[in-house]
Amino acid sequence: MTEPTVGSLRVPGATLRYEVRGRGPLLLLIPGGAGGAAAVEEIADAFAADHTVVSYDPRGMGGSPLDDPEAEQRVSEHADDALRLLDEVSPGEPARVFGASSGAIAALHLLATRPDRVERVVAHEPPVVEVLPDAAVHRALVARVQETLRTRGLMPAMSVFAEGLRKEGGGDTAGPRGVTELPPRAAARRERTMADLPYFVGRIVPSFMAYTPDADRLAGLSGRLVLAGGEDSRGELPYRTAAFLADRLGSELRHFPGGHTGLTTHPAAFGAHLREALGA
Repeated sequence: MTEPTVGSLRVPGATLRYEVRGRGPLLLLIPGGAGGAAAVEEIADAFAADHTVVSYDPRGMGGSPLDDPEAEQRVSEHADDALRLLDEVSPGEPARVFGASSGAIAALHLLATRPDRVERVVAHEPPVVEVLPDAAVHRALVARVQETLRTRGLMPAMSVFAEGLRKEGGGDTAGPRGVTELPPRAAARRERTMADLPYFVGRIVPSFMAYTPDADRLAGLSGRLVLAGGEDSRGELPYRTAAFLADRLGSELRHFPGGHTGLTTHPAAFGAHLREALGA
């Protein structure tokens, strides 16, 4: 394990906790879900031998508190946080960027709005449901999740959310095939992840899943964008959005080990695929 240098960066409305490892070309890791920087630490360690790797807790999670705990969250603001981190660590140097899930949505926005700062983006299963023909169905899902969270609490809301992410026509999405337990470092993160889950479900999910990427802009930048999906999540909602967007941009969807959380369940194999996708 590579011990990171830990920093703190003031941004509008929040203070970001970030970590820097290694030396070499700049690689920014944008975590998804409620995991924060700890969720990508295996990947960060793997790349630190030949990259300057930056990871962080997104605003409102982990060690990155909001000035106003009730503040509405916006994709553009989260993407601006990523840009400010790039400027803090290495002003002017184009970066390689990896984003997972909600972090992949922020990465797409960063590429579309500031391509001068991005050399290449790998976006793993961004749940940009607004690109899908049946987007209205998924808007209704998000509304049900929020209503369930308000009236019945976190775990019932998570059950509704998980059901909505299942494969078309049903099917088991209980976990990646052949995986019976999390790796030790992933299991150790469970408590922190659970602590951030209400914020993620209540603030990040409705905002990020309402986001519509600028497909025309991204099409012009498709040579710098790799859209990825999990081998074990074919047919699930985040996979479908990644596949649909890749097709719309005229690019091929690249498959990574595991499912939606493959970077947690298959960190070594996932990191090897990421290295290839980044051309690193």
